[in-house]
Amino acid sequence: MTAKRRRPSNFQRAAEGSMTLIEHLRELRSRLFKASVAIVAATTLGLFVAGRVRQFIQDPYCSYMISRTAEKCQFNLQNPLDLFMLNLKIALYLGLILAGPIWLYQLWAFIAPGLHRRERKFGYIFAGIATPLFAIGFALGYYMMVRSMPFLLGLSGDDVNVTVNLPGYFELVTSVMLIFGLGFEFPLVIGMLNFAGVVSARRLLSWWRTAVFLTFLFAAIFTPTPEPFSMTILALAMSALYFAAVGIAFLNDRRRARHALYQDLDDDEASPIEPVSPVDAPAWGAPYGPDDDQQQR
Repeated sequence: MTAKRRRPSNFQRAAEGSMTLIEHLRELRSRLFKASVAIVAATTLGLFVAGRVRQFIQDPYCSYMISRTAEKCQFNLQNPLDLFMLNLKIALYLGLILAGPIWLYQLWAFIAPGLHRRERKFGYIFAGIATPLFAIGFALGYYMMVRSMPFLLGLSGDDVNVTVNLPGYFELVTSVMLIFGLGFEFPLVIGMLNFAGVVSARRLLSWWRTAVFLTFLFAAIFTPTPEPFSMTILALAMSALYFAAVGIAFLNDRRRARHALYQDLDDDEASPIEPVSPVDAPAWGAPYGPDDDQQQR
């Protein structure tokens, strides 16, 4: 009995270009449905821990207020629904994070068939680097809020009773954390430009003054807090990561120059064979020297 021929998967059919437009739309609908179900399920789970996450976000403010007044910290709410909506927003953020591997995979599985094998390999590498960079920047943003809160609240003085609006405070802290996380993706963009062959490492190094100026400009415009500490730390971190990306670009250019002889050949293309000039056969009865006599012996 002959084995049944295995039917090609949707990934293989999409990569070969044999899927119709309707089939592409159906696949997109299926992947969006799976991603939405994962986000809804993760958001539901996030509702059970939203209160703990909210207390974690409140900790920089409460730690300072308790140390200053030795009383329990309190926040303002302008609407009875504010606390519920805030917990729902926190649960949604947690749902996007917890379901991230699922909906990112669905997005990648829909896009990847249109990419070359080399582009898919670089996509995996950059995705693996982007996640820890964003997490480090996110954590640094929270640490900067912990350090900046005494400075911001200390400007009020003892004659002013500070009462913070809870939704506004949450937006402030999460905005700082998000800006730091996005700022740490800056070297990844620089590396992608170099690996794509758009710009060389020497050109990137020659732009270091402009890059440092842009990092400080980015930090000054997008950092929500007016105090200079967070802006300076973000700009210095982005500048250091820029020079690290330039160093990686130099290594990539050196690797590319080493393999420049074969960079225009496909993996399945055979290497060229140089023609060999024919050798004339010796004529019969031709005299030969002592060396030829020794070879015949």
